[in-house]
Amino acid sequence: MSSEERRKKEKENRKNSILKAARKLFFERGFKSVTVDLIAAKAEVSKGSIYLYFDSKEEIYTQILISANIERHKEIENFARQEGAASELLLKYARIYVDFFLENNELFRILMTFMLHAENMNLTEEQNTQLIHTTNENIRTISEILQKGVDAGEFSDRIDIRQGQNAIWGLLNGIISLYIYSGAPEKRSERIHTTVQESLKVLIKGIESQS
Repeated sequence: MSSEERRKKEKENRKNSILKAARKLFFERGFKSVTVDLIAAKAEVSKGSIYLYFDSKEEIYTQILISANIERHKEIENFARQEGAASELLLKYARIYVDFFLENNELFRILMTFMLHAENMNLTEEQNTQLIHTTNENIRTISEILQKGVDAGEFSDRIDIRQGQNAIWGLLNGIISLYIYSGAPEKRSERIHTTVQESLKVLIKGIESQS
C-alpha cells in the first residue's frame, strides 16, 4: 500500500469513527442535545478534526442516515425480481426489514426522529432532499412487490400501489416502535416478527384478487 493510499484509508477510518460515535450519541441523547464537542470527545478526536470532514452536526446526522439507506438499498435493490409469489416476498421483505433494525436499533430511533421532526432539525434543502430520496429508494421495493402481485393477478388491480406501499411501511415502523425499546429484551424479536407477520397477512388478504 502506497503512502497516499494509507493516508486515504486513515482518513476514511477516522470519518467512520466520527459517524459511529455520533450515531451512539444521537441514540442516547437525541438530536438537540448532541453537540459537535460531544461527538469529538466520543470519537476521541479534536473538534477541529470534526470540521475537516463535516460542516455541521446536521451534516453528520444526514450522513449517518444516507449511508445506512445506501447500504440497505444495495442489499434489496433487486428484491422484487426474485422468484415466488408477491405475498411471500412481502412477508420476507418484512422479516429482513425488522431484522435490520433489531440489529441497528439506535439507527431506527435516528430514522424516526428525522421522519417525525425533520422541520426542527435545521437541515439544508440539499440534505433533506438526499435523505428523502435515499429513504424512498428503499421504500420503493414495497411498490415493486405490490406491482408484481398485480401483474401476476395475485393482487387486485384496483389497489393504489403508492398508498399500499405507504401503508405497509407505516405498519412495519409502527409495530417496531411499539416493542423495540420495551418489554423483556429476549422477547422483543419474536414479538415484533410475530405481530408484523400476522398484521401483514391480514393486509395481504384484503388486497388479494377475488377473480
